[in-house]
Amino acid sequence: MTTHSHDYLGHAHDENARRTRAVVWLSAGMMVAEIVAGYFTGSMALLADGFHMATHVGALGIAAIAYSYAKKHVANPRYSWGTGKVGELAGFGSAMVLGLVSLGIAYESITRLADPRPVAFRDAILVAVLGLLINIASAWMLGHGHSHGHDHGHGRSHGHGHEHNHHDHSHDRHGGDTNMRAAYIHVIADALTSVMAILALVAGRYLGWVWLDPAVGLLGAVVIANWSVGLMRQASTVLLDAADPKLAAEVRGRVEGPADIRIHDFHIWRIGPTAHAVILSVEGIETKLTSADIHRRLDGMTALGHVTVEIR
Repeated sequence: MTTHSHDYLGHAHDENARRTRAVVWLSAGMMVAEIVAGYFTGSMALLADGFHMATHVGALGIAAIAYSYAKKHVANPRYSWGTGKVGELAGFGSAMVLGLVSLGIAYESITRLADPRPVAFRDAILVAVLGLLINIASAWMLGHGHSHGHDHGHGRSHGHGHEHNHHDHSHDRHGGDTNMRAAYIHVIADALTSVMAILALVAGRYLGWVWLDPAVGLLGAVVIANWSVGLMRQASTVLLDAADPKLAAEVRGRVEGPADIRIHDFHIWRIGPTAHAVILSVEGIETKLTSADIHRRLDGMTALGHVTVEIR
């Protein structure tokens, strides 16, 4: 029996893991500073930004653990399709936590709107500016570089030998890692939240608009909740093995294009950041066709990492 690797982690896995760990430590320090400063200065906007940073640290911390776990168990036979989807599971869990935190921030912000409290604007502004600088640095670290790698997928045909599928030449800055892309976008959202906090604090200090500080805190809660829902939707699509309609249509079109066979049973789902698995059962009048013939019809489809063909 021929065995082969089911490593579908993506070519930028190790690089993304290192960048994630670095940003976790950087953001954790700023998170503590913002929460402490927000508490002592009375700024709800600063507290909201600090807790938003906390959710960011938590999400990236879970992602860092997921990177390590996926790498450690990539060859574990318990995971028949590899560990390429561990990051999606981690992302879904962290998104649920984000949703709960956004509710807490929204509650506190509404309370402050109903019962305004004094704010030490000058100190809060200084910390908020520092938080913005940290967010910009984090965004640079996560988005820096332009990955050029090769993702090696494998195809297997039932009873017709073993075939290595195509090389994936990814030019995505995160190597096709959707979790890393989500983290990058989240850091940008953190930076925007910091900008809003600074504007609210400046307006409160110089224009007397004290109400704007908790209002921005409420807006920050909405941003967190929106990101949470978006991440859960994205991760659940992968975890539930939802098919990519465009990719599925292309596979079907290539296989059935010559009109000598038709697909009897068809499954396609994502098994890693840049790899999909396909199971095809075909039937037709052309009995001389082999699984290798079907594989050749899929040549050039770099998104297919593992292809199984059955001819009835």
